Amino acid sequence: MDAISFGTDGWRATLDTFTAPRVRMVGQGVATHLQEAGHDAPVAVSYDARGTSRGFAEELARVLAANGFDVLLPERDRPTPLLAWAIEDRDLAGGLMVTASHNPPAYNGVKFIPDDGAPALPDVTERIEATLAEPDPLPEDEWGAVREVDFVESHADHALDLVADRVGVASDGLLDGLTVAYDAMYGSGRGVTDALLERAGADVDRLHCEQREDFGGTPPAPSAEHLAALAERVRAGDAALGIANDGDADRLAVVTPERGYLDENLLYAAIYDALLESDAGPAVRTVSTTFLIDRIAEAHDESVVETPVGFKWVAEAMGESDALIGGEESGGFSIRGHVREKDGVLLALLAAAAEREESLDDRVDRLFEAHGAIRQAKISVDCPDDEKKRVLDDLEGELPERVAGESVAEVVTKDGFKILLESGAWLLVRPSGTEPVLRVYAEAGSEGRVDELLDAGHDLVAPLV
Repeated sequence: MDAISFGTDGWRATLDTFTAPRVRMVGQGVATHLQEAGHDAPVAVSYDARGTSRGFAEELARVLAANGFDVLLPERDRPTPLLAWAIEDRDLAGGLMVTASHNPPAYNGVKFIPDDGAPALPDVTERIEATLAEPDPLPEDEWGAVREVDFVESHADHALDLVADRVGVASDGLLDGLTVAYDAMYGSGRGVTDALLERAGADVDRLHCEQREDFGGTPPAPSAEHLAALAERVRAGDAALGIANDGDADRLAVVTPERGYLDENLLYAAIYDALLESDAGPAVRTVSTTFLIDRIAEAHDESVVETPVGFKWVAEAMGESDALIGGEESGGFSIRGHVREKDGVLLALLAAAAEREESLDDRVDRLFEAHGAIRQAKISVDCPDDEKKRVLDDLEGELPERVAGESVAEVVTKDGFKILLESGAWLLVRPSGTEPVLRVYAEAGSEGRVDELLDAGHDLVAPLV
């Protein structure tokens, strides 16, 4: 029980720790939580493409059924956002997703999604942790039923209608004439994201769209270093755009002909700008996400809500502000009219629709011309988890009045320390919620200035560790 801890986005661990007995305890904790909250509707359980995931999902389904809940399972691995939409669409009590997202195959994980389809907030996950226990089945004649259902079609119908409405075009032939290269990274987006793009009218050039339990030897993390083949396909071929999903397809990355891997901050800016052409509303972003979002919002008389890192905080703020879009610099986004859970499948369709209206390269160029160029990067400083609080406490007393030769205008403390400089550049130091490191982010108008700020941030933090 002590090994189970719901962090930033559920419980993840290597397979020597993530075991069937512990997974069954999570299932019982969720069942008890739902019973105490008065839920009796069915519960969905989905899973990613890892070789171990189906078995763990079946374990969870059996525990939930033995507690009296009907359980819905997909017929094969499916993306996390399809589970979130199924919860909303079918009025379910909630859902469990077996996934370790972008981690290597030596890991697995599980996360709980409540009945609103948004990420579980700490009060919920803390309650589940408090009710972890060995399974406590009801008499067999009171067990629920487990059945397989399709999670794909309803999500695809909704995504097509929503994206067409948001960009102000007809859903019939939304992507006609567009060629997209799609890299599933051997994950659960295969046969889902590519099929949705094709249904919308795109010609799709597929990469790594078969299931491989080892993800081809590369973790299913859609970073620049892992998407070289996709970038080469876009440069060499006819594709206007390259799109990739992570292992459970709740995040996406985009490759363009001119820029190659498109920084997720710029992707966010381009999508928000595209949405504002036919709609209105504020944006929600994390502290680590670009101020370019704020500049775009200001130009449209809109506001921006800043949150700590973690999509659960983005989702909460989206609900409170009726935001048009919410997102984070790691490639997770959702939009108004959808569940408040990051969705790399729906956003792939939205990015492609925006590309068809105006190339993302041209759009980013135009945004830079209007609002100034933005560059961002980050580094990590090793720091044991049990030392993070002490280091940050010590850092509070060491915060400088100048950083890399520039005066500090303000320090924001929503998540770590975000040091705002007079020029509009900034430096952020915050603890990672998933690794034993401190993250140091910097944003400025040039790569050289970003490097200077990162060096200053490293020199500020490293001596304290």
